[in-house]
Amino acid sequence: MLGGEICRPNFLKATLNMPDIEAKLKFLQSPASYGSLGQQVELVETHMSWVFMLEQRVFKLKKPVCFPFLDFTTLQAREFYCREEVRLNARLAPGVYLGVVALQWQKGAFALVPEAQWPAPGETVDWLVVMRRLPRHRMLLELIASHSVARKDIDALVALLGAFYRAAPAAPVSANDYVSRLRYEQALNREVLLRPQFVLQDVRLAIDRLEAALSQCADLLRARASRRHVLDGHGDLRPDHVCLLDPPVVIDCLEFNPQLRQVDPFDEVAYLGLECDMAGAPWIGSQLVAGIADALGERPEPSVMYFYTAYRAMLRARLAMAHLLDPRPRSPERWPALSERYIARALVALDAFNQTMHIETP
Repeated sequence: MLGGEICRPNFLKATLNMPDIEAKLKFLQSPASYGSLGQQVELVETHMSWVFMLEQRVFKLKKPVCFPFLDFTTLQAREFYCREEVRLNARLAPGVYLGVVALQWQKGAFALVPEAQWPAPGETVDWLVVMRRLPRHRMLLELIASHSVARKDIDALVALLGAFYRAAPAAPVSANDYVSRLRYEQALNREVLLRPQFVLQDVRLAIDRLEAALSQCADLLRARASRRHVLDGHGDLRPDHVCLLDPPVVIDCLEFNPQLRQVDPFDEVAYLGLECDMAGAPWIGSQLVAGIADALGERPEPSVMYFYTAYRAMLRARLAMAHLLDPRPRSPERWPALSERYIARALVALDAFNQTMHIETP
């Protein structure tokens, strides 16, 4: 559900005697900055954050960037969305998100100041989310890679998600607006993936067929929104966000844009099933769908499920290529091949959609 381009790059520069981004990153990569918590620090950079991983804690600093779907360019915005991240992720990951800390500039030096020590004498120059570090070997993506996922693990995940969806409030979106949002994302797919600098196998075919599928099942999608099946969900349900503890937790919901969390639970489950399939565990998706259908007492038409899978696959294809629109893309060689894998998976789902709808595949 994300667009592809930065609307205005804004890595804040130092003003007067205030520190710049490079100084902040240097401080946050030093184990000494974290007192007794810091023995070594691993830095992981994402599209929107820098993540500093300690042995038992994780500190996340939001990048001061602006995209069509978020704006982190002000200190106030970063504080607000740090707090939203903690609040919203408590729904599916209780006890994992521990709070926020202020990064302060005190007499020419940085200090991390937890909320319990406020007010503090320095000037706050940024905010970080603090999390409990989860065991990597229990992340769903890692378990799939090692062929270690058990069916009981997925049953436990279904129980967590089912309870979450039953309690989630219906999203304030009309039936027509719901379909319009899907059409908007499809328009972004077309705009990004068909750029002349990108040469992707079968991309135009996949985009055209997805557009036709959206038109063909639009009434079914409107009916789901009308029956209040569009909820305030997670927004980015992927295996790298699922940790199969006892009980499981799901981290990294989309805190920065409420519309991107307004989803049909079966759209989210189709997305998670797609990603598990791409990682090498296609059986997980069918178990998830069956379990959530039992938990919610309803299930969409098969054509809707195939549409959601194709829709998510093309969204992921677009997001992969959108990395190449950054001024300094990370791992630029990776994204075209990944995008083509998603395009191929979308075409498989669209074949199944057409068979379900009794439409001859062009």
